[in-house]
Amino acid sequence: MAKKKEKKVNISGNPKHSLDANRKDGKNNSRSAATVRRLKMYNTRPKRDRKGKILQHELQSKELPNTRIQPDRRWFGNTRVVNQKELEFFREELQSRMSSNYNVILKEKKLPLSLLNDHQKQARVHLLDTQPFEDAFGPKTKRKRPKLMAADYDSLVKHADGSQDAFQQKYGVDASAEGSGEDGFRDLVRHTMFEKGQSKRIWGELYKVIDSSDVVVQVLDARDPQGTRCYHLERHLKEHCKHKNMVFLLNKCDLVPAWVTKGWLRVLSKEYPTLAFHASINKSFGKGSLLSVLRQFARLKSDKQAISVGFVGYPNVGKSSVINTLRTKNVCKVAPIPGETKVWQYITLTKRIFLIDCPGVVYQNKDTETDVVLKGVVRVTNLEDAAEHIGEVLKRVKKKHLERAYRIKDWVDDNDFLVQLCKLTGKLLKGGEPDLMTAAKMVLHDWQRGKIPFFVPPPCQKDEESEGPIVDSKDEDAETDNNQASAAFRAIANVISSQQQMSVPVQRDLFSEAELKGETAEQLPATESDSDHQLPKIES
Repeated sequence: MAKKKEKKVNISGNPKHSLDANRKDGKNNSRSAATVRRLKMYNTRPKRDRKGKILQHELQSKELPNTRIQPDRRWFGNTRVVNQKELEFFREELQSRMSSNYNVILKEKKLPLSLLNDHQKQARVHLLDTQPFEDAFGPKTKRKRPKLMAADYDSLVKHADGSQDAFQQKYGVDASAEGSGEDGFRDLVRHTMFEKGQSKRIWGELYKVIDSSDVVVQVLDARDPQGTRCYHLERHLKEHCKHKNMVFLLNKCDLVPAWVTKGWLRVLSKEYPTLAFHASINKSFGKGSLLSVLRQFARLKSDKQAISVGFVGYPNVGKSSVINTLRTKNVCKVAPIPGETKVWQYITLTKRIFLIDCPGVVYQNKDTETDVVLKGVVRVTNLEDAAEHIGEVLKRVKKKHLERAYRIKDWVDDNDFLVQLCKLTGKLLKGGEPDLMTAAKMVLHDWQRGKIPFFVPPPCQKDEESEGPIVDSKDEDAETDNNQASAAFRAIANVISSQQQMSVPVQRDLFSEAELKGETAEQLPATESDSDHQLPKIES
């Protein structure tokens, strides 16, 4: 009798059935484990008890929750309650902390900021209380003519003057315009070239940069920091973008003496974190300090995958040059003339830090046409009459600097200065007439490019005790986020204070030894040494 062929039993531990999830994945069109589990899921049926009641439905992944609520009194009590005294104390504490630009709020979503913020009282005009709508516009109207705010022309003028004073007090212009000593009148219509940086397109680019940025770096000209500040932008960030941080960057610090740079650092650091910078791909200054500050901001905003840093400011202050210096590469188009950057652009610095270049923006203020030209907003080649701005240049620059730059011994007025310059440089027209326009443009070009020494000295700091920021770290048992914020702001403050001790690069051929040491009439009054200064506390 023949033996039956025994069926092979798989004892190797490698299942071969097509519906076995533990079977190894093959390459010859065999099912994977995920496919096997999905096919088995299609064949599931609901589980029932002996009486036929469904215990678990098909394709049900977990047990159904019980819809019955636990009869507990805690469900009907108050949760996370705060009384009025605690709320008032916290509101005052928040306002005192947020008055400093070195503090930041962590975990904003967990704070009842809508209860803490005091809503500004708006002046309401009680029109319906004084005169109902039916009496003014209805079929039973009683009013014959509208009531005016002024009875005669004089009262109307007084009301207009009061409105103007209130507007200037609320939206005041910068300090340089207020102290100019002018009568406040200017031409109603100016040439369009003096309105550069004020168009709707440029402001649209600025607001795109602000909306996209977590940190805003305002680049200032070290020769005139207050004149190149955009106060409107600072107010906008304080009122509408409180979660964004601002940093001042004093560019072109090599064009002024070191004591001027350090003086402005001490003055501006009281308002915002301020750094000195010299934009150059090969020989830069302040690059490491700025990178350290940006890394600390990225560390502070650790909840975000990456942060964006927007560079804003006046035209021709060096925003694109700063970005090229940080990248050590020409990634932005630069030129020694204003208006080279037309649109905003993103540049990658690291995996967590992105840079945004912005066109130059000018806020409308009381600057005259000469002030606009000397701030570098207008291209000199487009000026119709460049000679009319030379008088202000001769007032602002010391005579010895002009003598050294142009080898002119003495002059009577600006016209005489230009005539002598034309004869020395050979800028003559037919018949030997001096070409005043070309000579004036040469002087303005030298002014904008820093070949003529000029700077605005910082204000007196004699009676001030504090010169910069440090961070108070007295809470050792704080939470992790608070420790992280304290460490980040402590590092930022240390970078700012340490830069005031560094030797700032200066073009020594522009200034004399007395000016470099600050021994001229423009020098700041004698103050304590930098090492003796006590920095103001900043708690985060």
